[in-house]
Amino acid sequence: MQNKLTVLDLGVFLVYLVGVSAYGYYVYKSKQKAQTDTKDYFLAEGSLTWWAIGASMIASNISAEQFIGMSGNGFTVGAAVAAYEWVAAIVLIVVAVFFMPVYLKQKIFTMPQFLEQRYNSTLSLIMSVFWLFLYVLVNLTSILYLGALAISNLIGGGSFHLIMVALAVFALIITLGGMKVVGYTDVVQVVVLVIGGLVTTYVALTLVSERFGLGSNAIAGFGALMHDANDHFHMIIHKPDPGAPQAEINKYLMLPGLTMYLAGQWIVNLNYWGCNQYITQRALGADLKTARTGILFAGLLKLLMPVIVMLPGIAAYVLYKNGGLQQEMSSATGQFNPDNAYSAILTFLPNGLKGLSMAALTAAIVASLAGKVNSISTIFTLDIYKRYLKPDASEKQQVWIGRVTIFAAMFLGIALTWEDLLGIGSAGGFTYIQKYTGFISPGIVAIFVLGMFWKRTTASAAIAGILSGFVLSVFFNNFAPAWFGNETLLWSALPNGHGGYEIPFLICMGWSFVFTALLMIGMSLVGPVVNAKALHLDVRMFRVSPQTMSLIVVTILLITALYAKFW
Repeated sequence: MQNKLTVLDLGVFLVYLVGVSAYGYYVYKSKQKAQTDTKDYFLAEGSLTWWAIGASMIASNISAEQFIGMSGNGFTVGAAVAAYEWVAAIVLIVVAVFFMPVYLKQKIFTMPQFLEQRYNSTLSLIMSVFWLFLYVLVNLTSILYLGALAISNLIGGGSFHLIMVALAVFALIITLGGMKVVGYTDVVQVVVLVIGGLVTTYVALTLVSERFGLGSNAIAGFGALMHDANDHFHMIIHKPDPGAPQAEINKYLMLPGLTMYLAGQWIVNLNYWGCNQYITQRALGADLKTARTGILFAGLLKLLMPVIVMLPGIAAYVLYKNGGLQQEMSSATGQFNPDNAYSAILTFLPNGLKGLSMAALTAAIVASLAGKVNSISTIFTLDIYKRYLKPDASEKQQVWIGRVTIFAAMFLGIALTWEDLLGIGSAGGFTYIQKYTGFISPGIVAIFVLGMFWKRTTASAAIAGILSGFVLSVFFNNFAPAWFGNETLLWSALPNGHGGYEIPFLICMGWSFVFTALLMIGMSLVGPVVNAKALHLDVRMFRVSPQTMSLIVVTILLITALYAKFW
């Protein structure tokens, strides 16, 4: 085991830093228009290719919460957590075929702009505020915390706070160049994170092989992994029997078997990939063919992600179970923490490869930070500042305000994360993000889907929907078992290990969506048959080319094979 970075590691990491920075500067200087034109600054209009769109979506998506949080879930739960990635690939097909034609037809910059066009300015303002709070309080903070934690563990206890600031500064440098710089540097970032991630997985499997006396053979290590941790290679977690240990109950609370596929997983992914400024912004400046191809390319890359972020976690579980990684799986206070699984594997990398893996981690973290603050900047500038604070703001002023917002958002994120005021460490990074995003996901998906595809949906129903979605999520997550009992026709609440009972949050999300949609439908039926602001869609918008259909078929066949193997 090596706890420190060598000169070779630092050299590899320096090449990454200089390379990304130089390429970002080149992209920025190649189009000076990006300094003053809002369309180009916020959307990189017409300049991102399909591969840049797809790579940027994945680079922004795969961050510390996946490398650290999902790897930790791989340690405790196993392959079932891959559902977040593989269902996402299907949802990206839905977004490419059905959502993106609607967004491009409406010629929008932001998701709040779409809501204003379809409903009214009140809903747009409500959602602008919702998204800003969510992006700062949940996403930005968790990326900073988990990223700094991972790199600190990798380099052998470096200053957590100094690393956090360094990550933030690097992300700021990239983000200030606008969406075009973010998009094209993300291509480099995703190449680095995929190569570095695959190297880490290879080393993890080799360590398992050596532990079982099979030599340095990654394939043999994978076989040993499946044999020794067979319970970690099933996609469906069954409901625990009465009296089951808390560890088994916690797995079900996180990933509640088949029931999570009835609604919760789809709500999570439709909200993230289809209704999320952070993701859709990459494709909003492209034509339909380019946008669709880029989104489907991202879907194919999603199928690979569990190999990079989940398998090392399962490998760490097997090694720990068989007497290894006892020190590496503990935090600085000596307390066991499954979120240390990925960084524990990284400490065994040979000289040079540790620098590559640190570059991969940094690439994932910085790309996500850059994408997140860029989206925060876009929503605040275009949907709040331009709309309400200074309607006559020039293009140059809007770009300037966008950059000020980037600094303000990052400063706030650092302040909230400095002493982990939000409790990200105790909740578990990946679960923290999924659970708290889930409080608004049901309402968001309901207003977008009904607004796009049902002409009768009214603005008052949409406002009621977004508010009721939040209230229902709070009710199901925090009060339903105490008020109505642990076993009902709608749910089974299980002990949460803290003296109470809890409904799995993915089931909470599903029921919140169902009742929110029913409320919206009921309210809209009282209104006109066709709402005055309804979208008039032509079915021809949703036709796909043979090349697009080929990508869709390949994706579906691969997902089918994966589920058939690991069901």
